[in-house]
Amino acid sequence: MDKKELRIVYLGTPDISAVVLSKLVEAGYKIVGVVSQCDKPVGRKQVIMPTPVKEVALKHNIPVFQPSKIKLEYEFLYDLKPDILLTMAYGQIIPHIVLEIPQIKALNLHGSLLPKYRGASPIQAALLNGDKTTGVTLMEMVDEMDAGNMFYKEIIEVDPNDNYDSLKEKIALAAFNSFDKGIDKIINENYKGETQNINEVSFTKKIKPEDQIINFNSKSFDIINKIRALTSEPGAYFNYHNEKIKVQKATLNSLKNNTIPGRINSFNKHELLIETVDGIISIELLQKPGKKSMSIRDFYNGNQNFFIVGEVINANN
Repeated sequence: MDKKELRIVYLGTPDISAVVLSKLVEAGYKIVGVVSQCDKPVGRKQVIMPTPVKEVALKHNIPVFQPSKIKLEYEFLYDLKPDILLTMAYGQIIPHIVLEIPQIKALNLHGSLLPKYRGASPIQAALLNGDKTTGVTLMEMVDEMDAGNMFYKEIIEVDPNDNYDSLKEKIALAAFNSFDKGIDKIINENYKGETQNINEVSFTKKIKPEDQIINFNSKSFDIINKIRALTSEPGAYFNYHNEKIKVQKATLNSLKNNTIPGRINSFNKHELLIETVDGIISIELLQKPGKKSMSIRDFYNGNQNFFIVGEVINANN
């Protein structure tokens, strides 16, 4: 069977998933329907906007379905007669009855090298842990989360300068490649896939508000990796004089002993240095509430007296 003749229903919601959908359409795959989360208000004015995946679907005149709960609203899928259900960051658990609808398989593109990092935040987890490599797994969807057989893996390198935004772009490309290269074996060789080694399974969790807080009483690289992982969504921050200061980029200045975690070591037009439990980090991009992200030079020009050298940043600031 020609893979380009497959009737594919694509399930996804955010921008990373929209990139994959665009690539599938451009490659000539037959996307007969798209399922996405419901539209939500965006920005300060809370304007209702279509999801990124829906925008791509509408651009290419692909029918869009947005059930509030797919476990209750799925009958439309029967009419689409899909050979493949393909999911990438949809955002809802797919019930067993839906997994049985496609003629061939229900597949998922997961942003890690399974069985490592099952769950909601595999891309962030790779950055938080300072991994040198990560990737995407094309896998079969089953009732247990991210536990199905694996059909194809695409490995990618994680650059030390990668943050969530840049790694997300790499993951999107790897996701398309994983499907494009892996689907042939499934449809033409009846490949059953590789089972996951239960002894190698690890899990990730949803990023919660408390996970965003930068604790300077941590190791320097742990802080830097947190900033990388949460840029630009939802963002890592510390509180200073009752203001939430988001940090988009930080680098290591030095590793040393006798530091006071959270102490502002230096602040001028060239640098903002803050001490950690094992050294000093340099804050390079930051953002005050309601303002745009700024370099330290730009921030200093308008806020020369904002950070007080010698003061210690802690939960009470």
